[in-house]
Amino acid sequence: MLADIEQAAARIAGRVTHTPLIRSRALSDRTGRPVHLKLENCQPIGAFKLRGAMNAILSLGEAERKRGLVTASTGNHGRAVAYAARALGISATVCMSSLVPANKVEAIRALGAKIRIVGASQDEAQAEVETLVRNLGLTPIPPFDNVEVVAGQGTIGLEIAADLPDLETVLVPLSGGGLAAGIAVAVKALRARVRIIGVSMERGAAMHAALAAGNPVPIREEETLADSLGGGIGLENSVTFPLCRDLLDDVLLLTEAEIAAGIRHAAEAEGEIVEGAGAVGIAAILAGKVVLSGPTVVIVSGGNIDPKKHHAIVAGAAA
Repeated sequence: MLADIEQAAARIAGRVTHTPLIRSRALSDRTGRPVHLKLENCQPIGAFKLRGAMNAILSLGEAERKRGLVTASTGNHGRAVAYAARALGISATVCMSSLVPANKVEAIRALGAKIRIVGASQDEAQAEVETLVRNLGLTPIPPFDNVEVVAGQGTIGLEIAADLPDLETVLVPLSGGGLAAGIAVAVKALRARVRIIGVSMERGAAMHAALAAGNPVPIREEETLADSLGGGIGLENSVTFPLCRDLLDDVLLLTEAEIAAGIRHAAEAEGEIVEGAGAVGIAAILAGKVVLSGPTVVIVSGGNIDPKKHHAIVAGAAA
């Protein structure tokens, strides 16, 4: 699959940003090991999701594009699909649950996509996607369980392997597994001994539950500061679950207070506005849940947090 990721990198070049990899003095001093932040919050949509969405859409045939696109999202993937669709002159519909924060919904609407709010879970939003595909013939762009989407996210792995050759550990937010799987494929193909550690929240960590059970399982979606990591992985998951099962070295879970501490640290010590999902790697280090043995990359996956919520967290509000 490394070849798919390399092809994705060529396909999306010029349409996404090769994001900065910066050394965190605060985290390096804290751990005694070099810690770098991969700032995917610097993408045009404020999150890594643009990579996978753009690659998947550019991989479509003309007839598939003309039918219009549809996707389910916890926010950032929908924004990525809407952004890519507008850039390519394609119509897009984004289905989301009522748990998606209003700022993310409005950002998608501002890009010209049609919005459907359905139910209180990612699974219900996905069911609406399937209905629209069946009834209207729209072309689905899956949020994670798709080879082209995973390959697009894997371009992050190519970048960090090139930018930090002596890399030893990657801390990556873990939800449906597209980001973690793509990075793991790329990095382990190029640096076989690198540890890839998935990081998620305690409240509704679907991939963690699936890995523990040995297969995808239903899970109740809960409100969390790491809202972008919510939702199930799909009981028919055929791409990201086996890749995460085979390639992840560990999975860490965080409390809401720990995630809040990660958001606060990003603002105060790193000068970065980071959403809960993007802060989980930082949070895992602050909470002492990972022992670092050498140069480490923390994937800061996105910065699309509601400004009022961010202000309250940085000011010390309870999680």
